[in-house]
Amino acid sequence: MKLPLQPLLFWRRVGKSLSAEAGRRSMCSKAMRLVQFCRRGEEGVVRVGAEVGERQGVVDFKKFDSSLPSTMKEFLEMGEKGIERAQRALSSGQFVVPWSEVNLLPPVTSPDKVVCVGMNYRDHCLEQNAPIPKEPIIFSKFPSAITGPFDDIILPDESQEVDWEVELAFVIGRKGKRIKEEEALSYVAGFTVANDVSARDWQTHRNGKQWLLGKTFDSFCPLGPALVITTMLKDPHSLGIRCRVNGTVVQDSNTNQMIFNIEKLVAWVSKFVTLCPGDVFLTGTPPGVGLFRKPPIFLKKGDVVECEIDEIGVIRNTVV
Repeated sequence: MKLPLQPLLFWRRVGKSLSAEAGRRSMCSKAMRLVQFCRRGEEGVVRVGAEVGERQGVVDFKKFDSSLPSTMKEFLEMGEKGIERAQRALSSGQFVVPWSEVNLLPPVTSPDKVVCVGMNYRDHCLEQNAPIPKEPIIFSKFPSAITGPFDDIILPDESQEVDWEVELAFVIGRKGKRIKEEEALSYVAGFTVANDVSARDWQTHRNGKQWLLGKTFDSFCPLGPALVITTMLKDPHSLGIRCRVNGTVVQDSNTNQMIFNIEKLVAWVSKFVTLCPGDVFLTGTPPGVGLFRKPPIFLKKGDVVECEIDEIGVIRNTVV
């Protein structure tokens, strides 16, 4: 089955730069845009699959090969063996679930870690007159904050200052500790879109000004719509990134504004902790968040937040 190029993704281990062709080693010969989903009417039955053609549907890997796991985390743990079996499923043209029957879930659920990077866009530092960090500022969200690409953002009663933050996210594909920067990208499975929803009152004024509680309420990490395998992207460090609230553009920048690139982040964090398949990294947000508007603007019930990154897609979440 010949598949059109646009919706497809290649899984490759890469060398020193994603933007350079030299040194890339292919992990598969065909392309996939990986998703985690359930069929409508079968909520709770999680599946891993890949998009087929121009919105034709999703191949259910497990229907094709019962030895394949039901979650993305387990699928990534299989490494190349899982990819090879998934390729056969995609090429078969069988077990395609129509989009009308697909309920997209977050590309990854229940990761060991959700690693977040603060103050990682030059233009975001400028908007708040903050110095450029000398080393990555790392914090985290609990995995329970993750929600789907089109699920609701729940306003907690405990906060009156909930804000938006569009971010490029990536997912770790294999285990590693003290990873060398020049090898770091070979540990990245792919990329997705995230919204680092933030309760600013808790982040900036309460709980000793520790960031964790303000960042990790339930539903505060919408993620999706798919896991875009690395080489589908021309250059992850040169992607348009934007956020709209009720149709109005509030953030509009480019990932070339990142202070610490993906390789540096993987190498830095792996000095302290072992990275595992399925771990999610949020790489920072550009300017335009509600906190630094004059006057500040925060989310309210009924707002619709859309986060979009070129070549990856859009997530759309209603505030309830």
